[in-house]
Amino acid sequence: MRRTTRKTGQPNSTSVNSSAVDLFRSASSKASTKELERINSLFYSYANASSGLIDPEGIETLCSDMEVDHTDVRILMLAWKMKAEKQGYFNLEEWRRGLKSLKADTVSKLKKALPDLEKEVRRPSNFVDFYSYAFRYCLTEEKQKSIDIESICELLNLVLGSQFHAQVNSFVEYLKIQSDYKVVNMDQWMGFFRFCNEISFPDLSNYDSELAWPLILDNFVEWLQAKQS
Repeated sequence: MRRTTRKTGQPNSTSVNSSAVDLFRSASSKASTKELERINSLFYSYANASSGLIDPEGIETLCSDMEVDHTDVRILMLAWKMKAEKQGYFNLEEWRRGLKSLKADTVSKLKKALPDLEKEVRRPSNFVDFYSYAFRYCLTEEKQKSIDIESICELLNLVLGSQFHAQVNSFVEYLKIQSDYKVVNMDQWMGFFRFCNEISFPDLSNYDSELAWPLILDNFVEWLQAKQS
């Protein structure tokens, strides 16, 4: 029986494969480091030098560079993507989180990512989280649990206006003329979202005040029914 001998100097396929994987990992790691450097650099081009944060002025400049109005709902969606905690401010960690996720390391890439970000947010599984985030994002004072009526009306138009136009218009009209409520809390805010999704509008045929609706919605429905009759 002839013994087979391996010729020396011939790399086996396993070592070729592993070195290819190592090369790929190394290239991938370098690319990822470069991307992070660009994301960091972009952050500091908008950040306030003394606070080390992107502040409202920096956000307005960013919006201007992206040719997007600073009141555009997609800027709030961007804050949601970053999980930004303080209204009107982005820190470096939040900025990195959002831009890495969007694969955007330049202003033009960030602008191009906005339509896909909006599609992501508008998925039902994400939208309820975005809707509750929008409320929390507007709690600007420590231990604040509710938001004034005027701000709530603006927020409703921004976040829900395109999706539930008729319901939002009616509720905003009611909020502006009623005198029982000066502020809206999270339970009432989320209750209105449920109302938009579950209640037949404008006939309200399946609204049952015996169910656990926030009182503000019972009052809104009574006002609507009186107006309709």
